[in-house]
Amino acid sequence: MAATMTQENGLRKAFPLLLPAYAWLTLAIFLPLSAMVYFSLLTSMSPSEQSSSLTLENYAAFFSDPLYVTLLLRSLRLGLVVTLICILVGFPAAYVLAKIFKGRAREAIFLLVILPFWSNSLVRVFSWSMVLREGGILDTALNSILPFEVTFDLMYSYPAVVIGLVHSYLPYMVLTCYLSLQAIDDALIEAARSLGASRLTTLRRVVAPLALPGVLAGSALIFIPVVGSFMEPRILGGRGGTLYGTVIEDQFTAVYNWPLGAALSFILLAVVLVILLVSAPVLRKTA
Repeated sequence: MAATMTQENGLRKAFPLLLPAYAWLTLAIFLPLSAMVYFSLLTSMSPSEQSSSLTLENYAAFFSDPLYVTLLLRSLRLGLVVTLICILVGFPAAYVLAKIFKGRAREAIFLLVILPFWSNSLVRVFSWSMVLREGGILDTALNSILPFEVTFDLMYSYPAVVIGLVHSYLPYMVLTCYLSLQAIDDALIEAARSLGASRLTTLRRVVAPLALPGVLAGSALIFIPVVGSFMEPRILGGRGGTLYGTVIEDQFTAVYNWPLGAALSFILLAVVLVILLVSAPVLRKTA
């Protein structure tokens, strides 16, 4: 009884602190989502039509056209590839930051990690187009070093899209892994080493399981926006970079078919939520 009253008093005191955040979430997220749900059920939003009725045809269009399913699978595969690369690159970088470098060296490297956040995402993507195109920075640098001439052109290709997305979202993985690794007591690592465990065994049996929450958090922060990305595939992938997110963008900006674009967006949201719900018990059991 006393514990219940204490909890109620705590909630009553915390409510004024939570109110601004939840009010902002309601205005900035739930209300626009509610409007998009309504738009996805309309037959049309064209000013030339006198009336518009509610329908499920926009959702049925996804299942009737195999192109949408194909593009969605391509986007899911892209999200998985980018997430795996970010784990392979970001986790070692976070480990070095958290457990090896100290003082000003850590601050300098940490500054390099968060440096992409200081520039506009569109500027970063166009910078990669200058690097990866034929006659670009990388092509010129290689030809100035190598004794023979090479043509390095990755523009408008799948690898270019992957490179641009990894550069944009890698800091999320480094930061989340860094926080998890920083919380691991160094005494645990020293105890494992003193008991005869090698560095690899210590990393696999001690460090990696304890840092798994940071890896999972970073994976979610990367996978979800990458699946719906459209700017990097549009600029770096060209026509070959047509993905589910670029189709949604076309419905809003080019075709002006907002109902279909909203329906495709909510189908993507539903698929991502299902993936997270299905994988959550497996990941929890693994942890």
